[in-house]
Amino acid sequence: MVTGLLLALSAGVLWGTADFTGGRLSRRLPLLVVVVCSQGAGLAALLLVMVTRGHIAAGAVGWGVVAGVLSLGSVTCFYRALAVGTMSVVAPLVAASAAVPVLAGVFGGEQPGVAAASGIVLALAGIVLVTGQVAVEPPLDHRLSVVLAVAAALFAGAQLVALQRAGAIDALTGVAASRAMSVAVLVCALIFSRVSAPARCLPAAAMVGLLDTGANLAFTVASARSLLSLTAVLASVYPVVTVALARVLLHERLRRSQWIGASLSMTGVLLIVSG
Repeated sequence: MVTGLLLALSAGVLWGTADFTGGRLSRRLPLLVVVVCSQGAGLAALLLVMVTRGHIAAGAVGWGVVAGVLSLGSVTCFYRALAVGTMSVVAPLVAASAAVPVLAGVFGGEQPGVAAASGIVLALAGIVLVTGQVAVEPPLDHRLSVVLAVAAALFAGAQLVALQRAGAIDALTGVAASRAMSVAVLVCALIFSRVSAPARCLPAAAMVGLLDTGANLAFTVASARSLLSLTAVLASVYPVVTVALARVLLHERLRRSQWIGASLSMTGVLLIVSG
C-alpha cells in the first residue's frame, strides 16, 4: 500500500518536472515537434525494456490503446479550450480531472479512511487553486471553452482509469500500447504540418519524454498496488511541482491563492499517505 502511494507521488513529481521542462522547450521549438520527439523517445525506451524482458501481456494492450486515445482527446480539447478561452477558467477545470478516477474507485467499492478522504478533498482543492490564473483579456468564446475544458478533464481522468485497468494486467505493456497509439497519431500530424526543429534541440525533447513515460509507468504500477482513488490524487499534484520549479528556477512570483493551494495540496498528500 505504502509503496503504491509513494510511486503515485513519484509520478506526480515526474509529470510536473516534464511539464516544466517541456513548457520551457516549447518556447523555442514548435509544440508538435516537442510532443512527437518526447513521446517517441518514451516509446523507444519502453520497447527496449520490453524486448529485453521478452514478454508482452496481450490483455493489457486493449486498455493501453484506450488510454492512448483518451490522452489524445484530452490534449486536443485542452489546447483548443486555451485557444478560445482563458487560462483562469480552463486550467482549474482540467486540473479537477482527478475527480474522475476518485469517483471510479469509490463506485468500484473502494473505501478510503477518514484521513485519506479528507486528504483527497484538500489535495483536489489545492490543485485547482494552484492552476488558477488571472485573466488578462475576455475569452473569445467562454461557453465553448468551458465545454472543452470539462471534456478535457473527463478524458484525462478516464485515461488514468484505463491505465489502472492495464496495470492490473501488466503495467509495461499497457503504457507501451498507450504511447504507441498516441505517437502514431502525432507522427501523422507532424508529417502533414511539415514543421521542423534543429537536431541539437531534440535530446532535450527526448528527456521530457523519458520523464513523462516514467511518470505514466509509475502511476500505472501504483494504481495496481493501491486504491485508485488515492493514487490518482497523489499523481495529480504535478501542477504544484511545475509551479514550484518555476518559482525556484525562474523566480516567478506566486499569488496568494497559489501559496494557499500548494499548502492545501501538501496537507492533503500527508493525510493520504498517513491514512
